[in-house]
Amino acid sequence: MERLGFVGAGRAGTALARGLAAAGWPVVAVSSRRLERAAQLAAQLPGARPLPTAQAVADAADLVFLTVPDAAIAPVAASIAWRAGQAVVHTSGVESLTPLATARAAGARVGSFHPLQTFAAEPAAEPLAPFAGIVCALEGDASLLPRLEAMTVALGARPLVVPAEAKPLYHAAAVLASNYLVTLLHQAAALWSAFGVPERTAIAALLPLVRAAVENVAAVGPAAALTGPIARGDVSTVAKHLAALTRSYPEALPTYRALGAATLALAQERLEPAAIAALAALLRPEVSPPSTSEQPATDSPNAGGVAATVH
Repeated sequence: MERLGFVGAGRAGTALARGLAAAGWPVVAVSSRRLERAAQLAAQLPGARPLPTAQAVADAADLVFLTVPDAAIAPVAASIAWRAGQAVVHTSGVESLTPLATARAAGARVGSFHPLQTFAAEPAAEPLAPFAGIVCALEGDASLLPRLEAMTVALGARPLVVPAEAKPLYHAAAVLASNYLVTLLHQAAALWSAFGVPERTAIAALLPLVRAAVENVAAVGPAAALTGPIARGDVSTVAKHLAALTRSYPEALPTYRALGAATLALAQERLEPAAIAALAALLRPEVSPPSTSEQPATDSPNAGGVAATVH
């Protein structure tokens, strides 16, 4: 079995090194920009040594993971004298194998291994727990890809081979589903500050709603899981939201309108044409929200013929 080395001891590198070691792959060497970070990770891995340079890790290992920021992959790979037949893998979700061109030119096998997961600052007590059931996006040379697939399965994850040209879309989807959800929750909690509720309290109140929505999507899919004023054609409520945001938190208007328009596209099969038209007009960025005292032409909570629900 290949001896593994890790260049980079951040969250992803730490989680992956611990997980692979627990799954039976020997991690023998770790380096980092700060040697103390390498030492901290190596101490958690049986038989691993903290080494001062990326070259030292490459000299000690058969397969090297470059768990460094995306912009550092190419320069780090170019700084190492690779052996023919050695393997080098980066963990970027968006980059193709191009940043590893110098390693390939030296005769090394190249690949990428991206766990579709967010890793906590504090490593999980069980090293394999963060990988259970997740997808790992893979790309690689034909001789290396089976090993990456075997590693994925050993971690308890599912391999997904993603072609180079699809990686930006794959990664954009991950950003929408994870990073932007965090930002959206921050904005949602900020609205509550207008009536005196601290962010931590607001987040605690909103999280059960988020969890239920995610569970409903898992159970029945996005279209059937969708609830709320747009899903039921409630133009009046959307108008009130826009008016309130204009008064109290105008910086959230672009987010609300953009997501509202996307939600309308998802919900339109269940709505009447009049409700679709009224909502589309209201959600256009250049439209000023009507006064909450005004009643839009389509203001019934059931304008689309869908049973009203809370939210």
